[in-house]
Amino acid sequence: MKQGITVLRYLLSTIAVSLALSLVCLAQQAAGGGQAAPAPPAPKLQEYPASRIDGLAREWTRARDYTKEYLDAMPEDGLSLRPTPDIRSFAEQMLHLAAGNYGIGSRATGATNPTQGKNLEKMDELKTKAVLTKTVMESYDFIINSIKTMSDAKLDEKIALAGFNRPRSSALAGVFEHQTHHRGQTTIYLRLKGVTPPAEKLF
Repeated sequence: MKQGITVLRYLLSTIAVSLALSLVCLAQQAAGGGQAAPAPPAPKLQEYPASRIDGLAREWTRARDYTKEYLDAMPEDGLSLRPTPDIRSFAEQMLHLAAGNYGIGSRATGATNPTQGKNLEKMDELKTKAVLTKTVMESYDFIINSIKTMSDAKLDEKIALAGFNRPRSSALAGVFEHQTHHRGQTTIYLRLKGVTPPAEKLF
């Protein structure tokens, strides 16, 4: 009798284990056979401009759009803000940036500087928000359009600038750094007005 009960228990245990294994197999099949789900396809990358000229035009366009966000963010009554009395106002920082785009940009590209002889920082008529924005954006358009008239070979031509006989490409790198530097300085001006600066855009 006892032996029969033992056999019965063994059979029931075997059936229970088999059922459990079957359920596990069914669950794995429902989840894709236990294999990891296929990875999603990698996003298709855009091709970066093939020529150096097109690449420079792209980066300057990105810089222009980023600077526009700074200009849009500052309220009209913040244009005259100076964090300390002895430094440029917000408007003057932006006009200094524009002057560099025109001045150094014309040297780098060989284009004629349309603001030659003018001190943009001192021109009060440029210090309303609408006119300031227009002036700064035009300085970016000037350098972008001037770059587009160049050839890749012209980027390697040497010009005298800041005590060096340097390639035009180096001069363009310098003026790009100049606009980045002065736009970056205005971050604190926005903070002092209680404005969150635009998110950084590196690429």
